[in-house]
Amino acid sequence: AEAAAAALAHGTAVVAVGGDGSLGTVAQAAHAAGCPMGVIPYGTFNYFARTHGIPTEPAAAVRHVLDAHPQPVQVGGINDRVFLVNASLGVYPELLQDREAYKARFGRSRWVAFVAGCATLLRAQRRLRLHIETGATVRDVQTLTLFVGNNRLQLQQLGAEPEDTVVGTPGDGSLAALMLRPIGTLSMLGLMLRGAMGRLGEAAGVECFEFTHMVVKPRLARGRKEIVVAFDGEVARMRAPIDLRVLDQPLYLLQAPGAAGEPAAGA
Repeated sequence: AEAAAAALAHGTAVVAVGGDGSLGTVAQAAHAAGCPMGVIPYGTFNYFARTHGIPTEPAAAVRHVLDAHPQPVQVGGINDRVFLVNASLGVYPELLQDREAYKARFGRSRWVAFVAGCATLLRAQRRLRLHIETGATVRDVQTLTLFVGNNRLQLQQLGAEPEDTVVGTPGDGSLAALMLRPIGTLSMLGLMLRGAMGRLGEAAGVECFEFTHMVVKPRLARGRKEIVVAFDGEVARMRAPIDLRVLDQPLYLLQAPGAAGEPAAGA
């Protein structure tokens, strides 16, 4: 926060180095201060950088930042926190915790992340009971996880892009929600196979929809007021209800003229 305030006062920018989780931490401070932010990606997936045309090779990313100018990009909000790529409740935060344990033991790679995810999903049993409000629509659901995406590249990779029902697209005017209804072990194996093939949205028990603002009220045990959530790979506890929305104020990202993100699948 101090670095962002100092950069704003001197008419410069903060530069974040790391994966999507580290970038999200810096973005929280930069967004609050209204300070431009540059990115040097150094993570496993680098969805945010790739979506916004930032090279994933560090030296090229540094050159990109030096040639860049601030451009507004959409960020999501989960209660009082900002997220760049995704936010979630339920089994997905558990998956992230397991993934970090696997990485500490076996190293950082996409295969390690995939194996950790499979192990978490196969033992997933805990159901969330959620009261969901999106505009005039109100409903009660049971789900293993509620995943909210602000990044078209990640959604395309999963094959989980929602129908176009509101103005804009996920990451540029709207957010995408994905819910996984409780299913058996065999169905879960089929779901993981579809996810690996980029066809998650076709799986039975998976629901995808688009929104700009959603309030989630989880049914908690007596005396509990907080629920475990994840945002951009970071896991924390938040007080219910959970408010998810497209933030009116953008993040000012340093982008070079003509920078283009990775093309859409099939484009």
